[in-house]
Amino acid sequence: MRKLDTKTIVVASHNAGKIREIEDLIGPFGFSAKSAAALNFEEPDETGTTFEENATIKALASAKASGLPALSDDSGIVIDALGGAPGVYTANWAETADGTRDFAMAMEKVEKALAERGATETRDRTARFVSVLCLAWPDGHTELFRGEVEGHVVWPPRGDRGFGYDPVFQPEGYETTFGEMSAEEKHGWKPGDASALSHRARAFKLFVETCLKA
Repeated sequence: MRKLDTKTIVVASHNAGKIREIEDLIGPFGFSAKSAAALNFEEPDETGTTFEENATIKALASAKASGLPALSDDSGIVIDALGGAPGVYTANWAETADGTRDFAMAMEKVEKALAERGATETRDRTARFVSVLCLAWPDGHTELFRGEVEGHVVWPPRGDRGFGYDPVFQPEGYETTFGEMSAEEKHGWKPGDASALSHRARAFKLFVETCLKA
């Protein structure tokens, strides 16, 4: 495992919600970070069929373009009753004809698909959020960190916090959705904590333990 020996990195994302969450997580470690969006880097084609492949594509593109280590995230919701969909195509389900993303539409699409399969009871609506972080260096070296959180899909959506599918995902053991939680509640983790709640925080905890700790 390679340690990160610089405090200057690129957040390899053009997703505003994702950039905000990663910045919240890396902030306590004193990083100076700019996003791929702020640097006007072109978004690479995500041609992978796994979260790991797509995270690697994004991180390597930003690392090579910037000459700095880059941290990317590829994440999505995996719904058992839908055979694991939308999975790596989570963002694609939100795409509209004009090229923008409408997650309210995407959540309705999920609910319609569940209804068509008769998945109306909580026990039939199990799902998990998956996040894979990739830290890449300009020389092509990469490290991968995977985090998952179990829960189920609720309807109607609840809460206007977070982003993406957060309003329809209720993590196991909680009465609120990610969309109803503050950033601190959703992550459930800060430096020194033994636990983490969100998929991204769990992946980030592994990143910290592997690449930042001496």
